[in-house]
Amino acid sequence: MSTWLRQHWQTFGLTLARLARNPVATLLNVIVIGVALALPLGGYMLLQNLGSVAQQLTGNPQISLFLARDADKADIAALEARLKQMAGVRTLRFISREQALEGLKRSENLSDVVSALQTNPLPDAFVIESAGGAAELEQLEAQLRALPKIAHVQLDSAWVKRLDSLLELGRMAVLILATLLACGLVAVTFNTIRLQILTQKDEIEVSKLIGATDSFIRRPFFHLGFIQGGLGGLAALAIVYLCMLILNRSILELARLYGSDFRLSFFGLSDCLALLGFAALLGWLGAYMSVSRHLSGIEPR
Repeated sequence: MSTWLRQHWQTFGLTLARLARNPVATLLNVIVIGVALALPLGGYMLLQNLGSVAQQLTGNPQISLFLARDADKADIAALEARLKQMAGVRTLRFISREQALEGLKRSENLSDVVSALQTNPLPDAFVIESAGGAAELEQLEAQLRALPKIAHVQLDSAWVKRLDSLLELGRMAVLILATLLACGLVAVTFNTIRLQILTQKDEIEVSKLIGATDSFIRRPFFHLGFIQGGLGGLAALAIVYLCMLILNRSILELARLYGSDFRLSFFGLSDCLALLGFAALLGWLGAYMSVSRHLSGIEPR
């Protein structure tokens, strides 16, 4: 086992030295891979930040029950007792039509309009807070619509559900883009390794003549693809981080206008390591496909 690890470590060091001897070609390959990975990675970061904002805005979902105009005190009392017994109702608050009208009168933009009204057009209402998820809320909403003396049921977090649907659509688009660009990364590595094999064709033939095994010949190319993919992943993280810093300068100015301190946040350490591992794996896959395709055709003459 120690011999196997030592051989791989030596090959790893030799591969790094070979890349260092061709800095321009290495840098161009790394930039191509980094840009390809940065596009879906940046989209994923934006969706991740928007998702966290949506979760903060959701809070405890509220359901507003607007009562029919002919609902009297007895109907309201019976409805309140029934609502308190329903599963999924966390808190219950009654707002009379008089209280609702007074609230509108205290509003600066609507005070003049409300004062001109001859009658109170607002209905009595119950405001319900629920700690359930989306499925529980929909089930509770259906039960509330079936109650007597209910004119309208409004789920106040419906816009959040629509936002979640848009975020899910965005995640799917990012996933498709990431899949396509991952295939492009494999193709770039495939072509790079193919050129390396053709360049070292004579060296490979000599190695086979003196008894080198296939695994010994393949090993440097696997390391080359692995290192190139990992460096491309590192470049992608650097590109996305720089773009985030640039965007945050404008976002902070906009957020201050709305009294917020929102800013884009970067990935955690585990996400960064996962990306580097995924990029290195894609590089290794491209190398494996290229070596399997081209190395078998090189035999000593």
